[in-house]
Amino acid sequence: MTTSAPTIRPGDVRTRAEIRQELGGSPQGGICPSESKKTVVLFSDIKAGEPYGYRDGWLTEEDDLGPIFAYTGAGTKGDQTFGGLYGKGNSAVLDHATRGRTLHLFIAEGKVQGSGARTHRYVGPFKVDEREPYQLRQARDENQADRSVIVFRLRPAGEVYRSDAHTLPRAKATRPIFFRAREATRLARAQRRQRNQHRTLTPDDVAAQRRDELSESYESRLEQAGHSVGYLQVEVKDKTSTLISDLYDESDNTLYETAGSTSREAVRSALAQLLDLSRYLRLMEHSQPLRLMVLSPELPDADIRELLEEHNVGVIYRNEAGDFSEFQGERRTPGGRAGAPPFPCAECPALSS
Repeated sequence: MTTSAPTIRPGDVRTRAEIRQELGGSPQGGICPSESKKTVVLFSDIKAGEPYGYRDGWLTEEDDLGPIFAYTGAGTKGDQTFGGLYGKGNSAVLDHATRGRTLHLFIAEGKVQGSGARTHRYVGPFKVDEREPYQLRQARDENQADRSVIVFRLRPAGEVYRSDAHTLPRAKATRPIFFRAREATRLARAQRRQRNQHRTLTPDDVAAQRRDELSESYESRLEQAGHSVGYLQVEVKDKTSTLISDLYDESDNTLYETAGSTSREAVRSALAQLLDLSRYLRLMEHSQPLRLMVLSPELPDADIRELLEEHNVGVIYRNEAGDFSEFQGERRTPGGRAGAPPFPCAECPALSS
């Protein structure tokens, strides 16, 4: 698969007409798939996108796989999805590799001198991050209404052009935001299930699918009990990346992370996420203390439960009847010593409503 344009190099500035001749696409729009060229061409206008909640740019923090460019999906009103008119473009980005298309990013530069034609700088070829293709984040649309937007995590697929002007601004303060996005998360999970039907699943895909099914089932149970459920988005001071939780029960101030299995690796990953997020969530005012829970497909063994107890983390697990039960061990002090007896069932907020 070709991953770069043959004549347009990273850093080059071109008009839309010139870009279309080389890479295909359309004369307008931010996401422009081309069947004939086997491409998806992305256009970003960092300043013009701000009124619609678009925050595109390089993250200053790199992970173990390298740099990431955050690119906001299509749709200026309401929740962004992978269906409908604008959702087709979002699906084209997400599935570009399986459809045999390359992905190319341009950022608005200016205008041709003496003409109204806009120019765009070629950043380079990209691919959607296989590990975490996108995040759902809270933003405001053109009417200043809260909504869910899709933020793709793009990784360079070759030589790219980088500029400080294209880097996201660092957060000025740490800010946890509770976000109800039941419909958006439901559609995202449904899209992932549909996508998985047309490809060979990797072990990571299977684990992610199990987490989706478990999260959706337990989220429905909480909502049926009258709880206010969503997720938390945490902007961290001096960072450009955003932390996203799995489930958060606003009614009981309980944070959940889902493990796809009871293996040590899966539970440790959920535990690490809980401990990382809890440092910032304790800043939120609430009538109840913050509780941390791992959502598991079954009850982990005694050794894993002891690991969770050391960090005052409980377990919600699917029982033999297909419902959910809670295990909460001894409450411990920061030094790891048992400081209080186990919570009685009457104090199990997740299951007592």
